[in-house]
Amino acid sequence: MALQTAHELARQLEQGSITSVALTEATLARVESVEPQLSSFLHVNREGALRQAGESDRRRADGTLLSPLDGVPIAIKDNMATRGIPTTCGSRILENFLPPYEGTVPGKLAAAGMVIVGKTNMDEFAMGSSTENSAYGRSKNPWNTDHVSGGSSGGSATAVAGGQVPVSLGSDTGGSIRQPASFCGITGLKPTYGRVSRYGLVAYASSLDQIGPMSHDVEDTAQLLHLIAGHDPLDSTSQNVPVPDYPALLKEGSLEGRVIARPREFFETEGLDGDVRKTLDDAAKKMQEAGARLVDVSMPHLKYSVGCYYLIATAEASSNLARYDGAHYGFRVPDTKNIVEMFSRSRAEGFGPEVKRRIMMGTHALSAGYFDAYYMKAMKVRTLIKGDYDKALEQADLILAPASPFPAFSAGSRVEDPLAMYLCDIFTLSLNLAGYCGISIPAGFSATGLPIGLQLMGGAFKEAELLQAAWQVEQLLGVVGTRQPEVCAAAG
Repeated sequence: MALQTAHELARQLEQGSITSVALTEATLARVESVEPQLSSFLHVNREGALRQAGESDRRRADGTLLSPLDGVPIAIKDNMATRGIPTTCGSRILENFLPPYEGTVPGKLAAAGMVIVGKTNMDEFAMGSSTENSAYGRSKNPWNTDHVSGGSSGGSATAVAGGQVPVSLGSDTGGSIRQPASFCGITGLKPTYGRVSRYGLVAYASSLDQIGPMSHDVEDTAQLLHLIAGHDPLDSTSQNVPVPDYPALLKEGSLEGRVIARPREFFETEGLDGDVRKTLDDAAKKMQEAGARLVDVSMPHLKYSVGCYYLIATAEASSNLARYDGAHYGFRVPDTKNIVEMFSRSRAEGFGPEVKRRIMMGTHALSAGYFDAYYMKAMKVRTLIKGDYDKALEQADLILAPASPFPAFSAGSRVEDPLAMYLCDIFTLSLNLAGYCGISIPAGFSATGLPIGLQLMGGAFKEAELLQAAWQVEQLLGVVGTRQPEVCAAAG
């Protein structure tokens, strides 16, 4: 059952050719089989998953299914609060932490009858682009385990790409869904800020974070987004706007007549890998042949996006992570002389080096004498970047871009160079600053056989149109399902 989509498995459940318990047992066996090669999971919810599967089979027998994906397994990134299941954020400071409440999105999955297989590996507190910042070891790319899986949702990406689960959830602060989706050859969607509740999502940068689906194809993405989207009174940033029926609308329309913008700043940039450029150019040509009109546009303020993002994100992280002090919950150093020593030693030993780096950067940006020069200036630049998106989307229905400047890189090759690691997200993080929606879909492969993702971006709450176009491009390119990752081929 590895590498089957959620909608294919749902069809088999409906036909009675499998049961949810049998499917979940096969999923858990697959997880156990390939986990040593991939390190996708930080916690496997074996007993809970089998219990949920049994409940789904009983509902099916009674004719009281909760959703089209009732009984289908899913994995959740380990920064979403799950009652009774550890939530560590990939950090020692939250090792073995059991949330006393359920986040809204995990609660929606339970209300839809989905089977939660476990919590996936991630860069500590979602700070990273390779999952190498996890306190529990890196996740490995199923296409070549010597390469990174991307980040920070690397475990969620490898769990899907490696055939451990059909779908997963990630979070995207500056590309943390779309970039690992590109690296691992799957589909990943960042919804509009406010489309999906953040209640229960452990905060990194509150004005940028967003939960989204990761899956084999666009149809699964539409199904999963439909389950998790919607207004939530527990999240003050959640927007009370109607949620379209994404699966029902998915296959409507065509690329004929769609206007797609190609920003020069995304395609005429230093460091864009030749295989990525060729793959995107070939895809653009096919889109034109299908009737789409591509227009070149300029988004001049994108050149400031990396600096702008890392000022805002680290400033918000500095504030959000102040709560991890050893006093309230999580890791605490024993036998300290006073409260100051307890605070400082608990944070020094509980946080990893990248988290410490970003806290220090953010604290400096917010400090007296520097606030206006750094944080406030970055907020003004953010407005200009959003304006670039607005102008581009006035001329076009969607924006086309690479999801990453290059395919997955070798593990360890960027760990000692933070700036090189930060530049991994140069094509994704500006969308978070604007707050709009974007998706990465498989578009091809490099000369060495590593996946390459194509990114489409749309305006606020335009997920329905974005998914329609992504599905049409997916059919046009015909990449999904044409090759198996190294790990899947070896496991059979």
